[in-house]
Amino acid sequence: MLITENTRDFICDNIDRLEDGELTFRGQRLTSLAKKYGTPLYLYDEEKIREKCRAYLGAVKAGFGSRAKVLYASKAASFKRLYEIMREEGMGIDVVSRGEIYTAHRAGFDLQNAYFHSNNKTDEDIEYAIDKGVGYFVADNAEELYAIERIAGAKDKACRVLLRITPGIDPHTYAAVATGKVDSKFGSAIETGQAMEITKVALSLPHVTLRGFHCHVGSQIFDAEIYLMTSRVMLDFVKDVYESLGYLADELDLGGGLGVRYIESQPTLDIASVILSVSDALKAHADELGITLPVICFEPGRSIVADAGLTLYTVGTVKDIPGYKTYVSVDGGMTDNPRYALYGSPYTILPVIASESEDREVSVVGRCCESGDILQEGVMLPSDTKRGDLLACLTTGAYHYSMASNYNRIPRPPVVILTKDSDYLAVRRESVEDVASLDL
Repeated sequence: MLITENTRDFICDNIDRLEDGELTFRGQRLTSLAKKYGTPLYLYDEEKIREKCRAYLGAVKAGFGSRAKVLYASKAASFKRLYEIMREEGMGIDVVSRGEIYTAHRAGFDLQNAYFHSNNKTDEDIEYAIDKGVGYFVADNAEELYAIERIAGAKDKACRVLLRITPGIDPHTYAAVATGKVDSKFGSAIETGQAMEITKVALSLPHVTLRGFHCHVGSQIFDAEIYLMTSRVMLDFVKDVYESLGYLADELDLGGGLGVRYIESQPTLDIASVILSVSDALKAHADELGITLPVICFEPGRSIVADAGLTLYTVGTVKDIPGYKTYVSVDGGMTDNPRYALYGSPYTILPVIASESEDREVSVVGRCCESGDILQEGVMLPSDTKRGDLLACLTTGAYHYSMASNYNRIPRPPVVILTKDSDYLAVRRESVEDVASLDL
């Protein structure tokens, strides 16, 4: 891999290659970080996370005013230090489990600014969230509403609730991450009349305080028109509810899902321009409908942390099958990044040290005893790639650490956070003792 001007044009602006051929992340040499912490290794760029938070907050406040909210969708990456950063940046959060609630609470996050999602909250989940002071439930179905009513009533409390509504929008992204279609497992569909019916239920319950509606149409959305369509449909529903039931929503949560750049062919989205285009359209549509625009919320997750992440691997074996393909195996795999196995997700993988040798096409695979343990097919790596070399997988800040597993009883990597001048451990590396610690 010869060093040229083109090889220095990376998909993420926090990555560079030095004149001596070494790749850097947030200005730090990756060989030094690998030597200090070992591999596989999750790296997070703290400055990039803060930059994205501020971009969303600035755009949402400019477009929708001071009451508008930005909630970090913490399922994208959830660990204590990340919630501390969200608290410091003035972000809200959405959470989907007791584990995320516990972690945010442990980080000192004010849970009044947390929204609790999930299509199947258990009684224990609901009670835990109430006891911890979670500010909002995003209720998926009528059964959940009745459970909230029963548990809140027993505690003599009232819970603020948004209803998850399915707007019937197909974002044409990966089927596994499309959540806005009528037949989605999430929410109540407008088209079937179920959205109106669940609204009636919510308004009838004395310990449920209905605050508004929530929707989320999917992930990896690069077309702003999807948001414009969704926002219009949801605002139409707000008006229909007002006319039918006399209830005007105070909040309208439009979810998240903005796409991020994993490979060169994907675009880089301008957060501010997307938010402001939605703002202009919603304000105009509210005027047409003759209603007051609700407080608008957005729930970005991937687009805040994805390109703040990079994963380092060490090459183990290089296996040539003449006339067929070449496998480059690394010391990680589907245990630290299951997204190729799940979705066929594309990634950019680069050698940490550039080589003078010609590139060849390889399959980068993991160490698991599983044929589907593939990180990426069709990767161009130097033909002299060998055991001990380092590889960097880019844009791994979202749905990597949070989806990691101990399949094959492999310990999960540590999380190291980089700042402009330093690096620090946020999550330590698991040991084999950790993996077996729950065994009796």
